[in-house]
Amino acid sequence: MPSIGQSTSNTPANDSLGESRWNNDKDLLAQLGYKEEFKRDFSRWELFGLSFTIVGVVQSIAAVLLFAVPYGGPVSMIWGWFTCSIFLVFVAMAMAELGSSAPTAGGLYYWTFKFSSQRYRRLLSWLVGYINTASYCTGLASVDWGCATQIMAAAAIHSEGAFVATSGQTYGLYCALLISHAILASLATRIIAKMQLFYVFLNVALVLAVIIALPVSTPRELVNKASYAFGHFENVSGWTDGYAFILSFLAPAWTVGGFDTSVHISEEAKNATRAVPFAIMCATLSGCILGWIVNIVLAFHMGSNLESIIQDPVGQPMATIFANSLGPTGTVAIWAFLVITLYVIGVDFLMAGSRQIFAFSRDHGLPLSGVLYNINSRTGTPVHAVFFCALLSLLLGLISFAGPVAISAVFTMSVACQYIGLVTPMIARFVGGTQFVYGPFNLGALSGFVAFVASAYMIFMIIVLLFPAAPSPSAEDMNYTVVVVGGTILLSLGYYFFPKYGGMYWFTGPVHTIKDVKEEQEIDHDRVEVLNAKN
Repeated sequence: MPSIGQSTSNTPANDSLGESRWNNDKDLLAQLGYKEEFKRDFSRWELFGLSFTIVGVVQSIAAVLLFAVPYGGPVSMIWGWFTCSIFLVFVAMAMAELGSSAPTAGGLYYWTFKFSSQRYRRLLSWLVGYINTASYCTGLASVDWGCATQIMAAAAIHSEGAFVATSGQTYGLYCALLISHAILASLATRIIAKMQLFYVFLNVALVLAVIIALPVSTPRELVNKASYAFGHFENVSGWTDGYAFILSFLAPAWTVGGFDTSVHISEEAKNATRAVPFAIMCATLSGCILGWIVNIVLAFHMGSNLESIIQDPVGQPMATIFANSLGPTGTVAIWAFLVITLYVIGVDFLMAGSRQIFAFSRDHGLPLSGVLYNINSRTGTPVHAVFFCALLSLLLGLISFAGPVAISAVFTMSVACQYIGLVTPMIARFVGGTQFVYGPFNLGALSGFVAFVASAYMIFMIIVLLFPAAPSPSAEDMNYTVVVVGGTILLSLGYYFFPKYGGMYWFTGPVHTIKDVKEEQEIDHDRVEVLNAKN
């Protein structure tokens, strides 16, 4: 039976046999080589809820607004977001097509192996597996670090600047958040799934609270004219204006990310070939649109003194904007709401990251794979993988003691690693020499164009994200992303080529935990006959 990437057809599966293939999750997973080990408790709306929650519009913007305001002010906030969003939609479309074709928890490294040439597929799959794992660990670290700093910002606002958190205090809170997230992410899938629509409600409510509260409460002297909000460009970064505008893309790129999160949950989703692309597209479009609206409202109600916003002791531009408009009490109230929604992002992000670790361990790609490839009999979830992901993120948080610029590398690394992992199978699909089997979500003749635009954007942004925040950096101002990302790649390569014990001697790519659909059906038939005999 042909597997994905080895089909003799390159046309959509629209006949009765094809429709049967796409509608039977268990059979399709068996065709991809795996037996079903998770319970499929996620509906398409709940899967969208998870992806949308990870986007977390307001709270994510709050965490990365510092990367937009210095690089052009209102123009970069509004038009930088709008421009980057166009490319993000292209990435989402290309990802949705891949996810619809082969929805498996392995996602990126699985597709890389299937679509790459025979000569390089094992090495590329290995690298993407490690890079994607690093992406989730750094992504979780950035979410929880953002949550910890937002809590400390609320404390500073409430004390009217009397309290300023130390790095040690923030890191201690960060560790506590990670541990609590690991406990919650280990719960049964059905429990986490049922919470997703409530999380969507919380996030939409927060967006509405911001776009209503700021216009109502902002003093008149801080309300900007439309010409200022849409047309004032103020670059205080030190870079040229054009490059500063491009650097502002980090805010939407980090906010509207996690394109593959629903893919990693696909083995827990019903009708995955349709649910996965639905979740990817809906979460991306809604995140881009709502984020743009929030940035417009902020640009209208932030005042015109950008230096005071950037240099405020609180260290959070959005907190400063809220404090100027709503006062300490109103800011703390809405900030508490923001922290709660940011907190639930960490739970969902850790859940998705643990499935990547579980899948890569299932294919024997990680150290301790025998331990990490484990489903807890009580919860039905990969608890070992959950805590392993949390532990790696905890260690990454130690970078914070090197200073604020160093910890910002965690933010940019999560985006850079994600883009490296996304672009590799996207390109391999067209140059690897294997044929592609379309799923129900099908771009048809536009597939190549969409993938080209998405790939070009991501390759360009990977390079941009490695540059420092300002020209001629010192050791303290250096962008450590190149060190961390480069170190991850070099360590992965070193482990792969290590004499005698390296991955090149034993890693074979995705393994088959089931031979084919027919075997699984025969096993099920035998089970039924045994039960009937007992009855």
